[in-house]
Parts: sequence; structure tokens; C-alpha cells
Amino acid sequence: MPEGFRGGIDVRVSLRADAGTGGSAFDGAWFPRSRDLAAELPELIAALDRRGVRVERFTYPLDAWEPAPRKIEVQGRTVRAGGFRSMDPQVVCLTWAGGNRRADLLVVPPETDVLTGARALRLCTRRGLPPSPQMVLAAARSTPLPQVPDLPASRAV
Repeated sequence: MPEGFRGGIDVRVSLRADAGTGGSAFDGAWFPRSRDLAAELPELIAALDRRGVRVERFTYPLDAWEPAPRKIEVQGRTVRAGGFRSMDPQVVCLTWAGGNRRADLLVVPPETDVLTGARALRLCTRRGLPPSPQMVLAAARSTPLPQVPDLPASRAV
């Protein structure tokens, strides 16, 4: 296990209940803390394991990430990883169930502010999203902040 491995605790990931069925542009979103797949990927795999998704293969856009090993050991099993130059730089793909299930996750860039990242994680669990990661992230940035009513000033006695 890599140093600091926490078994998928505190990983910023969302996944639709019907992920892998092809019903939407994105099956969820992932908000990694860095572009270092060697550090981030074991935690993501462990977090998805905790949700019942036993990832067998992870594909990613080569140009968007630091180099990663082709095989990653996570909790006693091997997950294959592969990078491709033709992939959208803001999407990663997971396969499981013998390759019969596939999920595309929108990647929220690590440098994104936490509020926008949390909104993007929530948005990607909804159906009917546009297929463009840029449009989803723009929607996450433009969601209005909750309004807090002004309280009357207390009187000094």
C-alpha cells in the first residue's frame, strides 16, 4: 500500500445508483486532490469497492495526469490502468463486472474551489446532463449561493 493510504476514506467521488448502464453522459464525478494517479487511484478504487463497485480497469487521458503504473495493487487485488491520448482530458473510465459495466466519471480539476467541486459531484448524479464536461463545470460554477436572511440587529441594553 502507498504511504498515507486510507482505504478509500474521504475520497471525493459521486456515483449514480444506475452507474454503468449507459443512461447518462456521466455516471458520476471524481474530485481528486492532485494529478498524481499513483497516489489518487488506489484511494478511488478503495472508495468504489466500499460502494460495491469492484473496478477491474481504469482508463484515463494521458496528457491530463502524471505517469501511472499499468497495474495497481489495491487491497490485495490488481487493477489494470491504461492511458490514451484520444480521451477527453476531463473524463476517466471505469469497467467492472467482467467488462460488462462501464462508467464515465467527470474529473473535477484538483485546483477547483471546494464549493464548485461539491456542486459538480452532486450535478453528475443527475440524469440529462450535457455531454460536455466544460458545460457541467460551468453549471457547477454558476449555481447561486444559498441566501441567508439578514437578522435584525440586537439592541444593546
